[in-house]
Amino acid sequence: MIISSEVAPFTYTLPNGIRVIHKQCQGDVSCCGFAINAGTRHELEQELGMAHFTEHMLFKGTSHRKAHHILNRMENVGGELNAYTTKEETFVYSVFLQEDYERAIELLSDLIFHSTFPEEEIDKERDVILDEINSYEDTPSDLIFDDYENLLFAGHPLGRRVLGDPTCLEKFNNQSFVDYYERNYTTDRMVFFSQSPMDIRKVKHLVNKYVGAAPARLAQGMPGGGKPVPQYGERKTVLKDTHQAHVIYGNKNYSLYEDKRVGMYLLSNILGGPGMNSRLNVSLRERSGLVYSVESNVTSYTDSGLFAIYFGTDLKQTDRCMSLVEKELRKLRENKLTSIQLHAAKKQLYGQMMISSENKENQSLSLGKSMLHFNRYDSMEEVVRMVESFSPESLMEIANEVLDPFRMSLLVYK
Repeated sequence: MIISSEVAPFTYTLPNGIRVIHKQCQGDVSCCGFAINAGTRHELEQELGMAHFTEHMLFKGTSHRKAHHILNRMENVGGELNAYTTKEETFVYSVFLQEDYERAIELLSDLIFHSTFPEEEIDKERDVILDEINSYEDTPSDLIFDDYENLLFAGHPLGRRVLGDPTCLEKFNNQSFVDYYERNYTTDRMVFFSQSPMDIRKVKHLVNKYVGAAPARLAQGMPGGGKPVPQYGERKTVLKDTHQAHVIYGNKNYSLYEDKRVGMYLLSNILGGPGMNSRLNVSLRERSGLVYSVESNVTSYTDSGLFAIYFGTDLKQTDRCMSLVEKELRKLRENKLTSIQLHAAKKQLYGQMMISSENKENQSLSLGKSMLHFNRYDSMEEVVRMVESFSPESLMEIANEVLDPFRMSLLVYK
């Protein structure tokens, strides 16, 4: 397979400790933003939901702008301003035309370094998030993933919901946000990522002007609960007033820093990836007509990870679906992939990765996350080499570690 040559990203560290990664690209569209090592697992016990709430509040006022000024700054020139929170990170970024690069970097720097968390905006945004939680509670196909993580990481911060706890949310005030921000939004835990056709000298000038102007602040310790000890072999059924059963079946997965995570990603793609030819889709939907959708997912954190198979089916068909799922897992544990099967699986994964990399927003976020956790960015050629390193024997070994039926946990909504 031929992988087109990539332009290597430019990386450096500002005097204030913020790491920078920029990749030059073609086209008229640019993307830049901040990746911060601050997520749900970094909240204190009384701060459940603070990471996500803080992400919202960054858009609600700075020492230079009111909320409506922030809202219109990029929208008025056709750009987009966005953010999201995970268990371990917060991303704040913009997608825009190249000519508006300085507008974007100045605005993003203002949000990250000068937010004021106005009290009147906290009250309004609290209601928005409570509505978001209620909407989530009404969507069992989403909610079950949070409950599954809490099942495996019971009592650990990784098991917390990103949206938080309504009781905690009601108590947050301006000082709550200031305390969380001061503790977590430190320059040594930030990356500025960028992708633009703009000349690197111009980008570096703007980065130094706006991002480099922030004073250095170092983290004083970092909560996170330590390395989690996942539960194994858990079985839990939750009674829900739903028309169908929702099921998650899974186990602990490899962390971000374990090479085997790449092999598990390949196995998950074979098993229940986005392709309609995934084994679970063919078995449960195409042949049996038992589900509308079935998928498998791998999630890797800095010190642990999760593997999960999800499907929704008629209440009476749950056992039959589980039997078919177990059959496919057993095949991966007991039968090595043939060279033809492995070649096809790798080629499919390469195609998916290449198509995803054509999306400037996706690739920019990948730049930021990679720099945040690895202090580098792997080119597509390097990723392909990692995938190619897995043989039928090594994948079978991974399957027996992760897909061990005695260690798999089951969560059912019915």
